[in-house]
Amino acid sequence: MRNLKLTLSFLGTAYHGYQVQQNAVTVAGTLQSAITAVTGERVELKGCSRTDSGVHARAYVCSFRTASPIPCQKLPLALNSHLPPDIGVLSCEEAPPDFHARYSAKGKEYQYDIYNSPLRNPFYEETAWRFAPRLDEGKLNAWAGEFLGRQDFSAFRAAGGADIDPVRTLTRFTVTRRESLVRFQVEGDGFLYHMVRILVGTLLDLHQHKLPDESPRPILLSRNRARAGFTAPAKGLTLNRVFY
Repeated sequence: MRNLKLTLSFLGTAYHGYQVQQNAVTVAGTLQSAITAVTGERVELKGCSRTDSGVHARAYVCSFRTASPIPCQKLPLALNSHLPPDIGVLSCEEAPPDFHARYSAKGKEYQYDIYNSPLRNPFYEETAWRFAPRLDEGKLNAWAGEFLGRQDFSAFRAAGGADIDPVRTLTRFTVTRRESLVRFQVEGDGFLYHMVRILVGTLLDLHQHKLPDESPRPILLSRNRARAGFTAPAKGLTLNRVFY
């Protein structure tokens, strides 16, 4: 049996997340069907991360075991011929027998895009959340820096996540602007359920003076989800890279 590592890119708008679910169209379920069509096997996919409905990925990694002799250089084209336009296999490579797309990962990078304008732009309709009030990216960037390091992120995780340990290490969290696009980029060794979206929502609520705190630090130290802000919509979130 070969252990293969696939890297995909997908728009999550039409899917109920990555993981296979009964009675729901998911990225993994769609990819499984394509693999079956190409190899004749029903494989078990191991994904690098749970992604929610509407979340996108620029370089999502999954792995699976197969007895198929199809060469890695031919598999992406073969799979893409059975996949819809919003999912694409970018590469395939043979991985060591003990490689696991999730448990072998050392870290991830996410981005959250906000189209900061009162006017709709169809080019960002699926991949960015439109937020009309003018944002001060300098202030947001300064606040984002307060999350760096090894911290307990209990205040920034949603109920329902499987993670027991709320401690994570963020090595990068920046907020930048290019014309009307405000981009949050965050890199760390792992992320809790809805963590990035809650971080973004909290910074926006602080910016709009909707929270009693003047910085995110007291919220972080409280470890209390009720102290943090709203969960930003899924459509602005993209998994950029996975580090191994």
